[in-house]
Amino acid sequence: MGEVYVGIDVSKESLEVAVRPSGEQFSERNDARAVTRLVKRLLPLNCERIVIEATGGYQNVVVGALRVAELPVVVINPRRVREFARSTGALAKTDRIDAQMLARFGEQLKPPLRELPDQQTQALRALWVRREQLIEMLGMERNRLEQAPTALRRELKGHIDYLEKRIKHTDDELDRAVRNSPLWDKYQLLKSVPGVGPVTASALLADLPELGRVNRAEAAALVGAAPFNRDSGTLRGKRMIEGGRQRLRRVLFVATVASVRCNPALKAFYLRLRAHGKPPKVALVAAMRKLVTILNAMVKTNTAWSAPCPNI
Repeated sequence: MGEVYVGIDVSKESLEVAVRPSGEQFSERNDARAVTRLVKRLLPLNCERIVIEATGGYQNVVVGALRVAELPVVVINPRRVREFARSTGALAKTDRIDAQMLARFGEQLKPPLRELPDQQTQALRALWVRREQLIEMLGMERNRLEQAPTALRRELKGHIDYLEKRIKHTDDELDRAVRNSPLWDKYQLLKSVPGVGPVTASALLADLPELGRVNRAEAAALVGAAPFNRDSGTLRGKRMIEGGRQRLRRVLFVATVASVRCNPALKAFYLRLRAHGKPPKVALVAAMRKLVTILNAMVKTNTAWSAPCPNI
């Protein structure tokens, strides 16, 4: 049997499965018993890749079962698959078509297998994402309060107080989750860097489990701090960052603003870029990329921060 590629389109109630190159297609329910049947059906195929879209958590049961069975599962950003489908001229979208496209995506692009977060990291990420959602809601309510009529101000103030308490409660839960896990040593390592506080350290543990296991360029790309070329013919466009994990990048940007004030290595790096005429935001993004590089090297070598920092 040649290389086998499987695409699984996940919804709340069902799993649509497509197999290439045989063209076989079938459906299963998205529950534990049906997923067990699915794993038994896929095991004899010696799959090269099993491609699944990230669907807000509905994929967790099937991904977990495939991982336990040591099958080569890859979780893909849905936007990448949709752009791939458009590039092939496939504009229609159904569950069956999506499953076929996922299998075809795996067959033609062979996405690299990455280590998926374990159960503790998933739980930590859920807490951290919830904290970010609460902060977004808090910001929206504060904006509404500025323009709200008198009749609504009391209600808005009450909701703002509630959200602030929930954020504090979530911070305490994050701290307990990290303290009671094997991630505590890495957490302490990250926090040793001036400018990296508890929120940033928790965000890195939750949303960048690859930290310390990838090279500097891959780490920057995962965060979304890597510049990409914009050149065509004789045109030489500006390098711009794109993609990556947006929530994590927002947290790291705030940490970078603090770091260029209190971290001697990053402060000198930022001021040198500004002295060479770089705009403030460009210099900050470059400093953020350097911060990620430093953190990645520290975790890789299990070395705490020490000043002055060596050139990395």
